Formats: sequence, structure tokens, C-alpha cells
Amino acid sequence: MSETLSHKLIAAHLLDGEMTPGSEIALRMDQTLLQDILGTLVMLELDAMGIDRVRTDPSVQYIDHTLLQPDNINADAHLFLKSACERLGVWYSGPGNGISHPVHMERFGVPGQSLVGCDSHTTAAGALSMLAIGAGGIEVAMAMAGEPLYLPMPEVIGVRLEGDLPEWVSAKDVILELLRRHGVAGAKNCILEYHGPGLAALDAMDRHVLANMGTEMGATASVFPSDEVTREFLRSRGREADWRPLAADPGCRYDRSERIDLSTLEPLIALPSSPDKVVPVSRVAGEPLYQAYIGSSGNPGYRDFAVVAEIVKGRRVASEVSLDINPSTRQVLSALIGEGHLAALVEAGARLHQPGCNGCIGMGQAPAAGRNSLRTVPRNFPGRSGTREDSVFLCSPETAAASALAGVITDPRSLGMPCPRVREPARMAVSDDWFVPPLPAERARHVSLLATDNTPPLPALTPLPERIEVPVLLKAGDNVSTDDIMPAGARVLPIWSNVYASAEHTFEALDPDYVARARARGDAGHAIVGGNNYGQGSSRENAALVPRLLGLQVVIARSIARIHWQNLPCFGVLPLTFRDPADYGRIARGQTLVIDDVRGQLAAGQRIQATLDGAPLTLMHELSPRQVAILTAGGVINWLRQRKASSPEENVT
Repeated sequence: MSETLSHKLIAAHLLDGEMTPGSEIALRMDQTLLQDILGTLVMLELDAMGIDRVRTDPSVQYIDHTLLQPDNINADAHLFLKSACERLGVWYSGPGNGISHPVHMERFGVPGQSLVGCDSHTTAAGALSMLAIGAGGIEVAMAMAGEPLYLPMPEVIGVRLEGDLPEWVSAKDVILELLRRHGVAGAKNCILEYHGPGLAALDAMDRHVLANMGTEMGATASVFPSDEVTREFLRSRGREADWRPLAADPGCRYDRSERIDLSTLEPLIALPSSPDKVVPVSRVAGEPLYQAYIGSSGNPGYRDFAVVAEIVKGRRVASEVSLDINPSTRQVLSALIGEGHLAALVEAGARLHQPGCNGCIGMGQAPAAGRNSLRTVPRNFPGRSGTREDSVFLCSPETAAASALAGVITDPRSLGMPCPRVREPARMAVSDDWFVPPLPAERARHVSLLATDNTPPLPALTPLPERIEVPVLLKAGDNVSTDDIMPAGARVLPIWSNVYASAEHTFEALDPDYVARARARGDAGHAIVGGNNYGQGSSRENAALVPRLLGLQVVIARSIARIHWQNLPCFGVLPLTFRDPADYGRIARGQTLVIDDVRGQLAAGQRIQATLDGAPLTLMHELSPRQVAILTAGGVINWLRQRKASSPEENVT
């Protein structure tokens, strides 16, 4: 029987479950990836679980988000993470090495292996034919402890690429076209599997752009074949021995199919403030411009910077525009220097920043309030740039460079010059000198965690009650992101590891009084109601943990984004959806929700009978029996401890 590549990868790692879309499956994870802001919580979770050595190989901790050091908080966190890596057997990539996703692809990516990371853009490694999945940190901690990764079996969407990219059109325009067609939830619980003759137009880092931003469509993963393009990528990094060919079988059938004729595409741009508000650049040409930002995991390849250098070479950026260059990795920065591109950028008036996530997550380079910022980043949710009243557009490096020169949003085809053709150098050396390898186990046992006031132990969570009677404390609309729940940026992000301090900022953009109302309720609890695609975006599990700390017991929404839906029960929060979506309109803040016999109803089936101010309300859950057990225990850590206590011979850690 012919198989898709996605089904082959899943079958090779399947530990339990049926490969039927929607049913829960358990997958063996070969590798894990941590970034710093959520990696800190992962290390605290592993400590709470009593783990002394991780089971995945490699596990890698990257310092790429918390690079600003206006005080000691971020620097202290780096030392804490380094000590945790030494103690637990984790590779450490320090500040300055670059963004986790391209660095991991360069140094550790292996076709055919599985990877889970505490960053939603972990999916980028699918560019190397890996089964790469983003998840909440608590689930990554479980994988590091030797547990399987559980998730609903995805549908597989075959995306056939045909034709060649026209001049001035690049990989970012391809993924923006998919977002234009299908929106930010169009691939929820799906894998995007790319195939077809048009793949020849995309090098490995172009594929990274598409695999990275599949997350913006809600995709569980994105998968590319391992072909000669993959082989050349690994060869240029001295790792050809890790290559092996992988592809779908001829004639395989996809659950859904999509076709893109690359030759018909034009430069596209996503308007503020959602990745799916996509229009042709020509439609907004002439709009004023304050900033053009090049970098992030959304466009991390050497070419993405070098093509900008070639476009602006010998010219000057418009005086009113800040052209910000954020190299993705130390390796890319070194290559840009060696090829003369960095000098061209600086001489054109660009501002240079250190390799890392930086402005993508609001850690520096925040734009002026209300001024247009063109960015090659993957997301433009409100306030994510670090400026509450921002106006961020998503576009290709070509569009950003052309606009920086013109001083207004510009279709790059109007520059009146050929689009530069750039290829990365034949040799892009990767050095282990940039990493600190795991300590031998006998030495690791003697390492103490360098904890600080900003890394307190995690709170103890109580089990799910038999009866829930709580007020609706907040009602939100559609597409609420985890940025809306737990803000990023230089002001809040450094204290994410301190759930008690970061709690003060929960929902601050949507409802500044939420925290005060939640604290007034205390342990009595409360509920939150959301619209469609509640919890989209970043995998940050503190968007579930911190509201739980403030007393959140139930989230009811029209639909819940996959990662957030998985994070909620991991911290003892019951995720429910409306049986009738129209019931969303019945609910107002302040009404009382009552669910009797909660545990019995969860065990009996998917339907949950509740009342809202005394009137019947039918709700639904999609939790597996395993998730119900986790929820009932009050979260994953309690559940694992109970398993260990009841079956001491079971090696769960």
C-alpha cells in the first residue's frame, strides 16, 4: 500500500494508538529542543519530577530569546540553565549562537528522526524531513523523562508545488499564499506534506520558511522529502553522513490536497495584526514606513540576508526608515562578513543586532507606536513586537528591502532592477566549539542548580474537584493568542520563569482588571470563555499554568488551538467546547457556571451537562482517558508522582 511520508515517519515512531485521524497516538521522541524562556520552566518541571538524567539524545538548550541584559535577570537565567544542562545531560547553546530552529537544523537535524520542542516553531525541522512538533514545555519535559509524546493523529494535507518562482517572489510569499487561502486555523491537527516538481525551486532554508510558518496555520507539523537538496545542505555543513533519502510512495493518497503553481504568485504581505490577513503588496504600496526588520526563524537563511544586501548595495536606506538586521545564527553572520554582505548592509544605513530572536518576540527593536513596521518574522499578533499599539506587516526580505530604500511600502518589482540571485557559500562550517556538550553522568551528579529568586519552585496544584461552581470571569473573542494571555517583550518575558511575578501581567492587554478579579476569587476558582481558535500561537505553557495559579478551572471556547488545548489539562484546567457554537452568544461575564459530577461525566463520554445561571448548557470535551486521568490528578506532575508511587517498579523517570 502506498504511504505518505508523514505516515511513514509516524509509523516509525509509533508506540501506541491507531493511525486514524483524531484518535490519540503515542510517539517515541528521538530529540528535544528547548529555548530559554520556556526551557527554564522545563528545567523546574524536571526537577519537580525528580529526573536526574534525560533520556532523549540529543536534548539541546538554546539561549536565543533572553539576550537583552538591562539588568542581571537574564544573565542569571543563563547561568541557571547552564547548570541545569550540566546536571541533566543536555547540550547548551549559549547567547550569541543564534535562534534555536536554524541552529538545530544546522548541527543536529537528521532526516527521519523525531523532535519535540517547547517552541511552536519547532516544526521548522520538517524542512530536513524530520517529524518535528512544537508542544508545551511540560510535554517536552515528559519526553525528556522518557515518556511518549501524545497527540491526536493528524490528517495529512498534501501540498503539491508546481512551476518556478517568478522574479521578486520567494519562500515567504508561498507560505503567505497558503495562509491567505486557509487562515490561521486551516491546518489544525494536520500535517502539511510538500511534494511535486516545484520543490526544486526551494533550497533547504527556503523549506525552513514554509515548515516554520505552517505553525501559523495551526499545523501539527510540516514535512518535506529528504532529497538531493537536503543532502547538499548537510554536505555543506560537513554532515553528509547523516543524510538518507526519504519520500512519499508514488500514488499515495492524502486526506486533503492542495496545489500551488509557483509561477502565478506575486509578492504578498500580511496586514496588521494577523498572519492570515494577506493581500498583494501592490494593494498597500505607498503606505508610510517606519521600520523594515530582517531576521527571525521566519526567514533565517543566509540568502534572506544576502539578497537584502545585494538590493541595497551602493544605495542608502530612506532617512525616515530603520532597517534592522537580526542575523539568525553565528554561522550566517560569519558568512555574511566573509562574502562582504555585512559591509554593504552597514554602508547602506542598516542597524546590526546580535544573532537571536530579539525583535520577533519583542526583545528589542520595538517600533514606534502606531508606525508601520515590515518584518520577515512569522507572527504579527497585536503587541508582540514589544509595542502595544503596533502596526506590523509580514513580508519577504525582498519586499522589506525595497520598501526600506523607497521609504514607503513598495512592491519590489517596481525597483526597476533584476532581482539579485544569491546562493549560500559551498561551505557553511558548523563547529562544536559553539556548544557545551553534556557532562558525563558521574560528574553531573555533583552539579547544583544555580537557582535565583526568579526561578522559584513550581506551585503545587490541587486535584480536579467533583463539582465546579464558578463565575465566568472573562469573555474573549476569536483568535486570542497566548501573547494575549501571557505577554512577551522585554518588560515581561524575563520573569516568565517566576509564575508568581508574571501572574500580574495575565491578560493585561485584553482585560487589565482580570488579575484583581481572579485574586479576589482566590481558591474558589473561575472560568474563561473564548471564541474560535482560542490560545493560538506560541506554545508557552505559562499561558495555561499562570491562569491556573490565579484560580482558573475551566476554559470554554468555540474551538481551542491544539498546543494550548494540550497544555490546559497538563496543569489541571478543564478545556471544553460548545456543543452548539451559538451558545457562545448566551454567555456574559459574571454568569455562574455549574458542572456537577465532573469526574463521572468526563469518564462517561464526551458530552458534559452544565448550567449557566441555572439554564441548561451542553458542552463537549475531546480528552482521552489518559488526559482525563492527568486532569483529575491536578496536572502532569501530580499524575507522574502518583504513577511512580503506585508502581515503584515502573521506570517513568
